[in-house]
Amino acid sequence: METDLDRLHRAMEAAPQSDAARLAFYDRLADAELYLLLVCEPAGDAIEPVLFDLEEGRVALAFDREERLAAFAEGPAPYAALPGRVVAEMLAGEGLGLGLNLGVAPSAFLLPAGGLGWLAAALRHAPEPAASRPAAYRPPAGVPEALLAALDAKLARLSGVASRAHLVAVTYDGGGTGHLLAFEGARAGAEAALAKAVSEALVFSGLEAGALDVTFLGVGDPALARLCRHALSFDLPQPEAETAQILSPAGPGMDPGRPPKLRWRGQ
Repeated sequence: METDLDRLHRAMEAAPQSDAARLAFYDRLADAELYLLLVCEPAGDAIEPVLFDLEEGRVALAFDREERLAAFAEGPAPYAALPGRVVAEMLAGEGLGLGLNLGVAPSAFLLPAGGLGWLAAALRHAPEPAASRPAAYRPPAGVPEALLAALDAKLARLSGVASRAHLVAVTYDGGGTGHLLAFEGARAGAEAALAKAVSEALVFSGLEAGALDVTFLGVGDPALARLCRHALSFDLPQPEAETAQILSPAGPGMDPGRPPKLRWRGQ
């Protein structure tokens, strides 16, 4: 079965000069759940990845499907299922590279330590708070297609954290202008993650000097009626009712406050 990473890798290979294709692949890699091949089962929050010494440097191996990891290992093998962003940060901190789907999929890709370090640094980019008050809204104009595509792809992967998002051009009380993305009905506590997702959409759209403001409005907020008359709106996916409960993180790396620790033989 073809995965998103297979499709985006194929597009990247078909257009080697396209920054947009390359950034779209990296963006999806960061959001994907990866199965990191381990030496042994995790011990608490410590994991020991299998490492290979290649010409490009020392790398750990990860796969975007459990079946692909089993195919590489020729049978069941210990692994940690982690978000790609966690894998990037963890390995880059140790100067390691990442081999993705090596030998088992069309999206086989080797990201040396330098490239993985770039990805980890890009993912650390955080939005800055501001306190400007909107005075008027207009239809969005001049928004680059690359940013619209990046936003659409990013928001489509945010399930159950808000009902909709609305993009408008805005004029602020102080006379400043720009574009604003308003999240409607954001789940309590999800605001920082949503703002970070928008920041990443900017980074991976390739717009180094791009800017997009973010705000959060409750369902039924009076400002929504004025804003939505001019907005380009995005529907965010909603989980099925029976699975809509928020589960507590369990495995290593699933709690943002407790990232996994690498463990090496002899330590």
